[in-house]
Amino acid sequence: GGRGAPPDGKQPSHRQDRVAGEAVTELAIDIVSDVVCPWCFIGKRRLEAALRGLRAERPDVVPTLRWLPYFLNPDTPDSGEPYRPFLEKKFGGPEKLALIWEQIAVAGRTAGIEFAFERIEVRANTLRAHRLIHRAQKAGNADALVERLFAAQFLNGENVGDAGVLARLAGECGEDEPAVLAYLHSEEDADDVRALAERGQRMGITGVPFFILAGRLGIGGAQPPEVLLDALRQSLNAP
Repeated sequence: GGRGAPPDGKQPSHRQDRVAGEAVTELAIDIVSDVVCPWCFIGKRRLEAALRGLRAERPDVVPTLRWLPYFLNPDTPDSGEPYRPFLEKKFGGPEKLALIWEQIAVAGRTAGIEFAFERIEVRANTLRAHRLIHRAQKAGNADALVERLFAAQFLNGENVGDAGVLARLAGECGEDEPAVLAYLHSEEDADDVRALAERGQRMGITGVPFFILAGRLGIGGAQPPEVLLDALRQSLNAP
């Protein structure tokens, strides 16, 4: 993997703290992803498996996940567009698309995901979804929201660019639905999210998922859990 500062320029690392007398090692994990990227959903599952492995070996390690934006299809219209015709054009026809979907479906099953690509009708613009993740992280942790966004897109075929759908998903995570809706209908945080995505590109991130471990070890792609676990170990042992 490559090395680089995380997209916000800060250098989070692993820190030793003491909680209730126990030494705790904090491990910052940045995940650059897009909610319409099926490999990012698989990558999330594989990272979770790697973290379970790490917990068994190193119960003192407390991982902190931060989701950073990436625009897989930056030219998507604000209101989205039909999903399948776009992909058929991108990949060279229905047969090629069917092969790609099957390949992803097989990988998904190994991670416990049953992709339902045929349910997806809209190729969503993901700026609103990224803003919602950004907002959740400012208040705390966005993991439950990110899980719901991936499930909405790939299991239920919902339009994750739609403000109403997004507000409902945030509501399921305990947020105030009308407040979320008002936020999504504004432009709040839009520039910040775009700037974070541009910073990732300047770091040379050209594909997702991309994991930045302890602010210094970069690993690209939805790697198998054992590869991610090894990278987590390396990031903890690095000077």
